[in-house]
Amino acid sequence: MSVYTDLTFFTNEPERNLYDRFNKILKSNTQFYDILVGYFRTSGFYLMYPAMKDVEKIRVLVGLNVDSQTVQIIQKSKEEQMSFEMSHREVKKEFSENIEDEMKDSEDSHRVEEGVKTFIKWLQTGKLEIRIYPDAPIHAKVYIVRKDPIKVPDQFGTVITGSSNFSKAGLINNLEFNVELKDSRDVLFALEKFEELWERSVDISGEYIETINNNTWIRDDITPYELFLKTLYEYFKEEINEDKNDMWIEYLPDGFMKLQYQMDAVTQAKKTLDAYNGVFISDVVGLGKTYISAMLAQRLNGKKLIICPPVLKDYWERTLYQFEVAGATVESLGKLDSILEDKEIMENTKYVFIDEAHRFRNDSTESFQKLHQICYNKKVILITATPQNNFSTDIASQIYLFQPRNNSTIIPNNKNIEGFFNQLDSKLKKHEKGSKKYTDTLKHNSEIIRDKVLRNIMIRRTRKEIMEYYKEDLEKQGLTFPELEAPKKIVYTYNDEIENVFNHTIGVIQSLSYARYKPLTYLNEIPKEVASMLTSQRNISGFMKSILIKRLESSFEAFKKTLNRFIVSHNKFIEMCKEGEVYISKKIDVYELLDNGDDEKLMELVEDDLVQHFSIDKFNDQLFLDLERDLLQLRLLQEEWEEIIEDPKKDQFLYELETNPLLKDKKMIIFTESKETAEYVGSYLEDYYPGKIIVFSGQSSKSLRLEIEANYNPNHTISEQKDDIKYLVTTDVLAEGINLHRSNIIINYDLPWNPTKVMQRVGRINRVGTQYDKIHVFNF
Repeated sequence: MSVYTDLTFFTNEPERNLYDRFNKILKSNTQFYDILVGYFRTSGFYLMYPAMKDVEKIRVLVGLNVDSQTVQIIQKSKEEQMSFEMSHREVKKEFSENIEDEMKDSEDSHRVEEGVKTFIKWLQTGKLEIRIYPDAPIHAKVYIVRKDPIKVPDQFGTVITGSSNFSKAGLINNLEFNVELKDSRDVLFALEKFEELWERSVDISGEYIETINNNTWIRDDITPYELFLKTLYEYFKEEINEDKNDMWIEYLPDGFMKLQYQMDAVTQAKKTLDAYNGVFISDVVGLGKTYISAMLAQRLNGKKLIICPPVLKDYWERTLYQFEVAGATVESLGKLDSILEDKEIMENTKYVFIDEAHRFRNDSTESFQKLHQICYNKKVILITATPQNNFSTDIASQIYLFQPRNNSTIIPNNKNIEGFFNQLDSKLKKHEKGSKKYTDTLKHNSEIIRDKVLRNIMIRRTRKEIMEYYKEDLEKQGLTFPELEAPKKIVYTYNDEIENVFNHTIGVIQSLSYARYKPLTYLNEIPKEVASMLTSQRNISGFMKSILIKRLESSFEAFKKTLNRFIVSHNKFIEMCKEGEVYISKKIDVYELLDNGDDEKLMELVEDDLVQHFSIDKFNDQLFLDLERDLLQLRLLQEEWEEIIEDPKKDQFLYELETNPLLKDKKMIIFTESKETAEYVGSYLEDYYPGKIIVFSGQSSKSLRLEIEANYNPNHTISEQKDDIKYLVTTDVLAEGINLHRSNIIINYDLPWNPTKVMQRVGRINRVGTQYDKIHVFNF
């Protein structure tokens, strides 16, 4: 470009922009500055006014104003032979409205405010005049810069003409083509034409001043209260204006209520999704998170992928069909590999809905890593009533599915959200778990996370809040929430014989070494490649201890079968060791199996996933001693329990079903953590109430699931509803995402150690739209 430095052309390319040229010539003793442009923007004035402060007189003539509406007004006035004054009045009105629009879109900064106030000041003093040409559109761009011929006798002035309007885009940003003419004949010709048009133009200086002072944010009389109202409007304008964009409500299926609290959740979810690329839909159980998600999906343009537990796949597909959601694919969370291999889904999906998202609260699991790949570069909707189980990292991991760890937009002035959570976690680790300082720190951390993070990205309302803030809408629709009664105990007692065996069993469970499940800890030397597996093996051994305790508490039948499996497993492992070869799994992820509550799957993998080989001479002698001692203890327990024939828990339950007025002849759901307990309870109930029992677990068929829906889901197709089942016995596989509120009774045959699972169980019947006034929960 250096060879063209003497050119008089300005294209806004490097070193050739019009802004720099005006800056230079306006500061060189300029007396008069005349501007004829099609479009005049105050953004141009913000840039140029410092250079124009010493100019004596500035005239601005606008030929087209802002858009074609002005021209239409002028044309209309001519066609209808309206008065000259009327056309001028319409032009001024249109000009004022355009100023308002421009100021609405302007940058809210001190620089802009100062520029506008200077503009007004110059209009008031007469230094600046602004007019608009009403008779015909003028598309010219002419800038006439004149100097005092007495002060500068060698040059009269210059005229610049070309494609640039008086705006930031025209002066700097756009690629333009302008030329500077310095011959006095050219300047005089341009000035003569300008004067002709100026005489026939309409003064709009007053309209500009009045509009700015009365109708824009640059005012001196805005009170703090008005500013507060404006702030509220800007934050809630989507909700306030929702009635203007209500077309999507027509897609509500027949029989579904238009509930305001659900509509508001959809609006807020979309707003959050647009702002942060992700949102938690985390209302407490029973408020209709699936329906809220379906209505949100209606409003999202683009392909959607719904990932849910296998047992909920049919339910999601049916719901999306009911709500006429287009472009949605439903996949089981057990099919993450298939999703990753599906090029069409991976490339075309724009939104990922994750139902029961709390299952992915551990970011060290293999399934989380796969899900993270699926969610990359997509907007993510996390659906869960229990987003946090034990640790703040539960929340953090799920946030990482839609927000970068080190470049987050959630917390103002803090992009490192991973560091934010780590800092809170390090404060907690300084105190002993269970101590008052630990509890206080945990509470304080939770408040910080809520206020700085969750408030921005999570929709979570309780029943109490819904009833308080949406009372009028609920009453209008005749909708109430049931009252959750305090849990009631079902107490059963052991005779002396059973109590002695029970207490001895607890002692044995606590004293076992569980060497079978942590053999790597017995190695004489720990190779580097297995050092990382030691923690996992210790965790598995601890988990096996908890399985024995849980099964003992669940039912004698489940404990006996689990005990038998432990003995078989120990026998096989000892025989393998005697042959001089030891095979050990290096793949089992105990945390992932814990998260999913899949005890049976973990035990299967312990037996079957034999992938690492060691010679027996690599282990110390204590391994055999502990294995043999554990096996002996287990066999002694087996012999003791073979003598136990009675089942006090069973007897008490049957008695309650016949004598308790809240249970007698009532429809109920009986939850247990153990598939074997479910089968056992279902079996003895069938003896007493034949044909009225369904037993459901993770291995049950899809047709059985439909039978449950027909008997327990009030939203099931009316013509297909049944009422021949009174006792649904199920594992926690039905504790999530299914409507069972044609019943109002939950029986916890055993209690999960994780309290969130109890909430999930109760949530199956404590739901909006139930016909019952009260919900009853019984705990053994």
